[in-house]
Amino acid sequence: MAKKTNTTTKNVVKGKNSLERLINRIPRGEGAILFNKTNYILMGIGVLLIVLGFILMAGKANPDPTIFDVEKIYSTRRISVAPAVVLLGFVVEIFAIMKRPSEQA
Repeated sequence: MAKKTNTTTKNVVKGKNSLERLINRIPRGEGAILFNKTNYILMGIGVLLIVLGFILMAGKANPDPTIFDVEKIYSTRRISVAPAVVLLGFVVEIFAIMKRPSEQA
């Protein structure tokens, strides 16, 4: 038979206080900025890396559509390098969003 666990008000209040502390750390009011220039630059670099990765994945058009060129379709650039560049772009984007803006005096 499974043992029942009782949730006490003490546990709920403790969770609420930690949630309130997290919410209170969010800047509010006039002059509260979420991102600064560095964040936007990093976001731009991330977007450029993602676009570059998709361009590398696309490659050149095949001159003769009746011929299936295995070397071009399954090249290292399309299979390995391009997805790595796209993933790197997403990592840069996540870092840019999570980076806190520096405090300016």
